[in-house]
Amino acid sequence: MGNDADRYRSFLDGDDDGLVEIINEYNEGLSLYINSIVKNICVAEEIMQETFVKLAVKKPHFNGKCKFKSWLYTIARNCAFDYLRYTSKFSDFSVDELFHLTDEADIENQYIAGEERIELLGYMKTLKSEYFQVLYLMYFEGFDTADIAKIMHKSKRQVGNLMYRAKNSLKSQLEKAGFV
Repeated sequence: MGNDADRYRSFLDGDDDGLVEIINEYNEGLSLYINSIVKNICVAEEIMQETFVKLAVKKPHFNGKCKFKSWLYTIARNCAFDYLRYTSKFSDFSVDELFHLTDEADIENQYIAGEERIELLGYMKTLKSEYFQVLYLMYFEGFDTADIAKIMHKSKRQVGNLMYRAKNSLKSQLEKAGFV
């Protein structure tokens, strides 16, 4: 199961430090992942907090059928899509038009070490949202295809096809920019 699952179990048994450790471990990466869905870093941070509040208040059961990290990211993804569904009821604008902030680069620069990774992330942001999500989860968060399939509610084959198209799209973006 792993250390994070043990931390969560200890939290369920009454040790609040277990949840604090989980929050410290995942808050930044979870915010960046949610940001790839909602396209607003401030909203992404609120949804990240909402995800941890759900863990603290509702105390959902972790059955251990997948990695704890996959389970947590699935909860966060569901919260993000709930937010998008909720806000779409109140606006005629698309989420992309409604939210466009540029201060997210500061947070990403703190989280992602090295100029090459930051530049690569910039090119990834120009891709379709699903392409960005699959590449981010694979290369920045270290999930395997099975975990990504669970998080994105797709089959392994769909994730493989999505990964193939995302890599090709990113490759053409990089070639246009002069990278070899």
